[in-house]
Amino acid sequence: MRASAGVLPPLFSGSIQIMLTATQAAENYFLESRHMLLEIAAHFDRYDVAAARETGGSSNGRGAGGADKMTRLREALAILAAPRADRERTVALLELFAKD
Repeated sequence: MRASAGVLPPLFSGSIQIMLTATQAAENYFLESRHMLLEIAAHFDRYDVAAARETGGSSNGRGAGGADKMTRLREALAILAAPRADRERTVALLELFAKD
């Protein structure tokens, strides 16, 4: 649920954030997260089709433009998929994408 301009979402009470339970966190953000993952999958599919076209049918995308960025995205997905991260995933992704 998103807040409109000047209105706090229901998870906030004054300036104190109310902590969600694990069930609430999973339920409240599931559809939005699923949508984002489907967008990422579509991005990978579009890249694979374009890379195959550029490299004469090779399905791995190596040698195609943007391969380094796609590798970085695959690394990001591995960070996200880790069952128990040794640090916050957000921090790990920021550090990954800061490498240039």
